[in-house]
Amino acid sequence: MMPNVIHRLVLSLLLALTLGGTASAQTEAQPKLSTVDLRAGMYNIRAEVARTALQTQTGMMFRNEMAAHEGMLFVFDSPAPRCFWMRNTPLPLTIAYIADDGAIVDLIDMQPFSDRTHCSSQPVRFALEMNQGWFAKRGIKPGFKLKGPPFGS
Repeated sequence: MMPNVIHRLVLSLLLALTLGGTASAQTEAQPKLSTVDLRAGMYNIRAEVARTALQTQTGMMFRNEMAAHEGMLFVFDSPAPRCFWMRNTPLPLTIAYIADDGAIVDLIDMQPFSDRTHCSSQPVRFALEMNQGWFAKRGIKPGFKLKGPPFGS
């Protein structure tokens, strides 16, 4: 196998081992989190901010709806390869892995209730989950820069 494929497999295994017990024990949606306003060109996003390990592990689990302009921003202490899955998440989502300057590194569609991991192609400190298709409908692709307080703009 190629080194990148091996790296992703190891990350996926570590994520499953790290989140498996905690995430599978979750049985209901977490309460709404504090929000931050982000901008994607002319579009506004109201993103709940997941900062703690529990908030990050729970994410959008058990949430049955999310408004079109809403999302969940995951904030980590430092850049690292990130992997997400959709266990107990009924909404189809697109995840944007985001660099410190707000540039979108990857956009990946994720299917509801799937344990398949979706990993960033490079170390990132932020991930933003939006309703699936939100970015595509607005012509937003990797390289596009989001604006807002987390990105220093």
